[in-house]
Amino acid sequence: MMREADIQNQIRLAISQHNLGVSFRTNVGQAWQGDEVIKNPDGSITIKNPRPFKTGLPPGFSDLLVISPLSIAGLTIAQASFIEVKTPKGRPTEDQLNFIEQMQRLGAKAGVARSVDQAIQILRG
Repeated sequence: MMREADIQNQIRLAISQHNLGVSFRTNVGQAWQGDEVIKNPDGSITIKNPRPFKTGLPPGFSDLLVISPLSIAGLTIAQASFIEVKTPKGRPTEDQLNFIEQMQRLGAKAGVARSVDQAIQILRG
C-alpha cells in the first residue's frame, strides 16, 4: 500500500511536470525544551524541567501549499491553493476540513486529494 508521503511526492512531481505552479510541503512538529539538556553516555539525552512546544503551522493546515500564476485582465498574480493528501483509506480531521472550507470561502482552491489526478483537478478548479 502506498504511503501518504509517496502520494505527496507524486503530486509534487506532477505539479512541476504540468507547470501548475510551485509546491511546498508544509510541516508542523512538536519537540521538548527545558532548562538543561544532558547528553548521556549511551547517546540518549535527559532534559531537566521539560516542556513541550509546538512549531510550524496551525492545526489543520493542508499538506501542500501550491503557488500558481493567475492571469487577470492582463496582469499575472500569484494564487495560493491547498491540497490535503490522504491515502485511499485516510480520513481528514475536522481541523483539516475546516481549514479547507475556510480557504475555499476566501476564494482559494483547496481540497483533499488521494491521487495525482485529484490534486490536478483541485488546482485546475
